[in-house]
Amino acid sequence: MIALDGIDAAALGGTMPVLRGVGLALAAGEQVALIGASGAGKTTLLSALALMQAPLAGRLQLDGRDPWALQRRERQRLRATLALAPQQPPLPPRQRVAVAVLAARLPGMSLARSLRTLWSPPDAPLAQAALEQLDLPDKLWLRVDRLSGGERQRVGLARLLVSEARLWLADEPLAALDPTRAERALAALQRNAQERGAALVCSLHQVDLALKHFPRVIALRAGRVVYDGAPTGIDGDLLDELYRSQHDAPPEVAPLPQPVPLPQAMCR
Repeated sequence: MIALDGIDAAALGGTMPVLRGVGLALAAGEQVALIGASGAGKTTLLSALALMQAPLAGRLQLDGRDPWALQRRERQRLRATLALAPQQPPLPPRQRVAVAVLAARLPGMSLARSLRTLWSPPDAPLAQAALEQLDLPDKLWLRVDRLSGGERQRVGLARLLVSEARLWLADEPLAALDPTRAERALAALQRNAQERGAALVCSLHQVDLALKHFPRVIALRAGRVVYDGAPTGIDGDLLDELYRSQHDAPPEVAPLPQPVPLPQAMCR
């Protein structure tokens, strides 16, 4: 479905590589967890998979085609088959939850149907069904600015559940949820992705959930893939390597000079 070969990629809007030499392939319907410390490159990898920004080097192929060699309109059509749920979903505060959820279906709608969705969503029952799976049964017509942080995050996940995308990308989808709701939300994502035949990639700080629920785990450290395989291959030594500090000062950095005492007149 999608393959990366020797990809270097920067964070959105950046120019310095965060990912370095990343190579991996995702098949249709596959479910993968991304783990690694903060700053390891998980969000940048999801952005690259979502075609949010062209890689600095290497090759990315979607269904055997290089999206960045296509015309902009054709690349936009490909991008519509991918759905990204960021950790903090950009939900307009005055928008109704129903409209916010169904916005995920706009790429496949005509202009007339899109406008109708903004004012009187015809697919409101679809949004309601998604919200119920995420423990938000009574939020359909509430305004987004009346939601808590965890509720907003689940509205972002509901977008995935109603989308028509073939690849679902979720960036720390459980970060604002308590353990019980986190388990339920993850189960809903995996169940719906499997039923729809969509591939699912989740970045997770909850390593226990990644190892428990995903058949494939990709571990990143300092922008590089250091493990890609079954969760049974991840041991304590690898986890220690993943989560120890990635920001040790390079040896060529000179120590800071000792502070020079200010003249006594300047201290009065």
